[in-house]
Amino acid sequence: MLDITYIREHTERVKKSILAKNKAVDIDRLLNLDVERRSLTQAIEALRQERNTLSTQLNGGKPETATIERGQQLKSELAELETRYDEVIREYDILLESVPNVMAESVPLGADESGNQVLRQWGEVPEFDFPVRDHVELGETLELIDIERAVKVSGARFNYLKGDLARLQFALVQFVFNIVSDEDLIAKLVADGQLNISTKAFVPVVPPMLVRPETMQRMARLEPKEDRFLTTDEEFVLVGSAEHSLGAMHMDEIIEASDLPLRYIAFSGSFRREAGSYGKDTRGILRQHQFDKLEMEAFSTTETGEGEHRLMVALQEHIMQQLELPYQVVAICSGDMGGPDYLQTDIETWLPGQQLYRETHTADYMTDYQSRRLKTRYKQAGETHYVHMNDATGLAIGRTLIAIIENYQTRAGTIRIPRVLQALMGKEEIV
Repeated sequence: MLDITYIREHTERVKKSILAKNKAVDIDRLLNLDVERRSLTQAIEALRQERNTLSTQLNGGKPETATIERGQQLKSELAELETRYDEVIREYDILLESVPNVMAESVPLGADESGNQVLRQWGEVPEFDFPVRDHVELGETLELIDIERAVKVSGARFNYLKGDLARLQFALVQFVFNIVSDEDLIAKLVADGQLNISTKAFVPVVPPMLVRPETMQRMARLEPKEDRFLTTDEEFVLVGSAEHSLGAMHMDEIIEASDLPLRYIAFSGSFRREAGSYGKDTRGILRQHQFDKLEMEAFSTTETGEGEHRLMVALQEHIMQQLELPYQVVAICSGDMGGPDYLQTDIETWLPGQQLYRETHTADYMTDYQSRRLKTRYKQAGETHYVHMNDATGLAIGRTLIAIIENYQTRAGTIRIPRVLQALMGKEEIV
């Protein structure tokens, strides 16, 4: 969430961000509640001090009648003010938590995804001299994907990955782990991007996939709740991405500035109801209730937060270039970005079966918006600050498998394996 002091001092910027992100929050009401909250706090503290003084007098001997009457009056006045304070703080907290983050000046303005801007493209879109097959046809023909049996077992939007496609998934996991653990490569990307940040490697993590709802709320990722899978007693939420448990790792902690940045790469299952996507991307494995992802998370100082974002995008591009998959980098506009985001950059990869670029990566820079709710802080020169947080897709595995299947298909109906994965797979082609 935003600091209320920041909202008071930058009211117009906050209001503009709310409108640009298509949100609706009554900032004037929030500020009025803030004034009342502070006034009530002062009044309650003054009455409590007076009550303490009276308590000393009442315990010091035979009190005067006026003192006793004032003590009774104080009790009534305090109860009334505290009741009103509780009412104010409930509404105040709801409004404050609903205020989205402000945006970077570079974020393009737009009402929806049509306002996103392509920043650059890499690779050549493949041209085939034979009829292109999509991943479903190829996957079923080669007995790599079984959707029919998954529907029988689990229902719509589930699948089995089999044989060499299952092996290819874990080759991708190992491939990405190797890249983000390579300090020499990170040092090169930092130098190429002229980034004034650490060259520390990412630490591989296998995180929990069940988290408490209050943890998701503190991550500002519980809503929209209808898109989450919750246990029947609502004790746990299944994560929609590894960031949901990874970003909360250090909540309620104070980290030494010398230990920053903390960088992690997590492999996890992800679960989404896909509410509101009825009839959308129903063919194949593009939009599923259960899928696997590699997710990066970084905790940094205030000064290096944006540099971490640039590094993550550079790593995403390096991964796609090594896989030799054509892609484009997209600046996400105000109306399409998440509420906690200060800056969002996506990568869309070419899928020949759809003749479209489709999102495979996203990188979100939240500044201290999440850490303020999580109370994740760092200590520097005797002062305590909130860390700046970044998360970014290392690899959306299902969508990357689709891209490999469709871009590497052959006339014979086989699938060539990207060169960087052939040693891990022990073969050059899936037949």
